[in-house]
Amino acid sequence: MSVPFLELLPGYQELKAEIDEAISRVLLGGGYVLGSDVDKFERHFADFCGASQAIGVANGLDAIHLALRAMDIGPGDEVIVPSNTYIATWLAVSHCGALPIPVEPDNHTYNLDPDKIEAAINSKTKAILPVHLYGQPAELDPIISIAHKHGLRVLEDAAQAHGATYKDERLGGHGDAVAWSFYPGKNLGAFGDGGAVTTNDPDLAERIRVLRNYGSESKYVNKVKGFNSRLDTIQAAMLGVKLKHLDEWNERRKLLAKRYNKALASADYILSVVPEWAEPAWHLYVIRTSHRKVLQCHLNKAGICTLVHYPIPPHLQQAYADLGYKRGDFPIAEEMADEVLSLPMGPHLSTSDQDRVIKSLLAFKL
Repeated sequence: MSVPFLELLPGYQELKAEIDEAISRVLLGGGYVLGSDVDKFERHFADFCGASQAIGVANGLDAIHLALRAMDIGPGDEVIVPSNTYIATWLAVSHCGALPIPVEPDNHTYNLDPDKIEAAINSKTKAILPVHLYGQPAELDPIISIAHKHGLRVLEDAAQAHGATYKDERLGGHGDAVAWSFYPGKNLGAFGDGGAVTTNDPDLAERIRVLRNYGSESKYVNKVKGFNSRLDTIQAAMLGVKLKHLDEWNERRKLLAKRYNKALASADYILSVVPEWAEPAWHLYVIRTSHRKVLQCHLNKAGICTLVHYPIPPHLQQAYADLGYKRGDFPIAEEMADEVLSLPMGPHLSTSDQDRVIKSLLAFKL
């Protein structure tokens, strides 16, 4: 494609000297699992997020899973999740032996609708798991208020929201814990898998640290049945370099989003609504249209790559056939799955390439 959806190589090329130095330092230091580079990144990432603790883990799915286990969520428990999200949100709940209970999103912001949450709460409910979808913050104050009212935990899935702000405060310390992914395509992306949990609860942080390392605080002494889910040391060193540039790269995304918003404001596409209290990270720029298949073909012919996030909602995936959901059970999530289209977006998307995307979108006719 002449206009790719996202280019990763330019990010390395821009920071090549810093990244190569960081990787070389780890290789020459001889410490390849945990160690000072992981500790340093955890401290800096916690500070960036406004949290007191950060725990690096192997990936974003593990970040959610281990945080839930650290909250003692397991078989017989229920966790409220969005009906529209990447399946990893649900899988983490399932991996604990708990049951994901889907709740529909707001049809304008695409995030979990606080007004629909209480109807899903019962004696088995143990946590609410809002997702900051596409990099836009969910409406946290009412969600946290509902959780406090019912004695529930709040675990945020911020896999797409590095640097996003809710009411002028960065995400990372609002709920009991926040789970992050450093998958390469994220705003803060590694050269492979990686993840983290941020929290202001030192006891919860310590439990996650133990769980990620075979259930061990000291070598060969295992307190609990843990996992091997440690943030790779080389990835931590490289993420530490990228973290210093994250605000600048997010600002580039913001400017691209503003250009899309302005150009498409009067076009026949549905744009997501950004509340005044939110500053998205613009991980994705998503439009909606009932003619997605034809539009995507039109853009493809123009050399423009687009993606769908996500074409099948979790309740209709074969993996969750055992729950017995059918089409029509969660109509907002299903309509989104049929209509959303993610446009090229990233800190290295040129304005000339973006203009090509905009021109093709405005030229589209049925």
